Amino acid sequence: MRATAGTRARRGPGLRVRLTLLATGLVAAVSAVLLWLGWMLVGEVAASLPTLPPQTPVLVDGVAVPAGEIAAALGHSARTEVLQVGSVAFALVVAAAAMVSWVLTGHVLRPVHEVTATARRLSAESLDERIDLEGPRDEVAELADTFDAMLDRLQAAFDAQRRFVANASHELRTPLAVLRTEIDVTLADPDADVAELRRMAGVLRDATRRAEGLVEGLLLLARTEAADHRSAAGDERVDLDLAARGALDAVRAEVEGRRLRVDVSHGADGAAGETALVVGDAALLERVVGNLVENAVRHNVEGGWLSVTTRRVLEGAPEHADREHPRVELVVGSSGPELDPERVPDLFEPFRRGADRVGTGSGLGLSIVRAVVRSHGGTVAAEPVPGGGLSVRVLLPAAPEDQVSGSLNTGVTVPT
Repeated sequence: MRATAGTRARRGPGLRVRLTLLATGLVAAVSAVLLWLGWMLVGEVAASLPTLPPQTPVLVDGVAVPAGEIAAALGHSARTEVLQVGSVAFALVVAAAAMVSWVLTGHVLRPVHEVTATARRLSAESLDERIDLEGPRDEVAELADTFDAMLDRLQAAFDAQRRFVANASHELRTPLAVLRTEIDVTLADPDADVAELRRMAGVLRDATRRAEGLVEGLLLLARTEAADHRSAAGDERVDLDLAARGALDAVRAEVEGRRLRVDVSHGADGAAGETALVVGDAALLERVVGNLVENAVRHNVEGGWLSVTTRRVLEGAPEHADREHPRVELVVGSSGPELDPERVPDLFEPFRRGADRVGTGSGLGLSIVRAVVRSHGGTVAAEPVPGGGLSVRVLLPAAPEDQVSGSLNTGVTVPT
């Protein structure tokens, strides 16, 4: 069983102790080498003294020493003195090195302790605290800055999660409030007849349908964002051109009711091929196309226009195009109210409908589109249309050349 962070046992001495021992050991080794060199040099110097006549009396520490042995006696005495004095100096130098190393490593590691103390104090309610380390831009400062950047990302994620939960609660509260109000009003009317009960049942059905659609959208968004690219994307082949035409057929009644002009085109780069075939999860990819088409219709204006374009493209300049990894482009544009270009990226956030947009959707359509596209290794971007409206561009990896023909799961056969 793994120990938790608070109960995990230390594996050996701490970093400050290890650095102190390392510095002290280096000083001790250098001091020992210097002491040995001094001991050797003193002996050599004593041996190189000039010789005296053999019968010359010499007193060394009150003892008469033959002149022939004076060099050896002086060398032994000098080396003994060096060892005595050097041993004391060695001990003092090592002790001083240990104390200085301990103090200096503590000073150097102080920012690391600040990082640790900040991490221990942090919780979901105090993510706004930062280290803001001052001083030279060294490795420790880089660590502190990296930690601060990680806290910025965590705080942004927690804030987004709080907004998501708050918005989801608000969206779910509306149909629930409708349900309770209708039931309370009907129960409070003792003369309610069959017609009134049937009217109430219709309102309840619409409210539950809206709540059910919202819950399904939330579950789909959560599953897609939690899955990585390998687990989210399947191996089914989907023609985005056919999916777009199918999505338009599903909203044909709304298109005719709003008197929208529809333009569907399927183009291609001459060197890239003619199909808009991609590989992935067919249900999710069809949801992407369906959401974009539904948004384009429901957030449109009376008598406006709608365009859907699919094509297989090569990214990069013509002379540097990546011909081994073509992509399929899906562009859905429509007329509509004027949009602030700075607020367009916010439309991909959950429950962001935009103050200038009309419609009664749940606000999850573009969020689901972004999550699904990312899980399939693609990109999605939006930009306002001059004069009013929105254009959304999706890029997905194209199916390999050996898969551009065959039958799709929808039962439609791709021409060879």
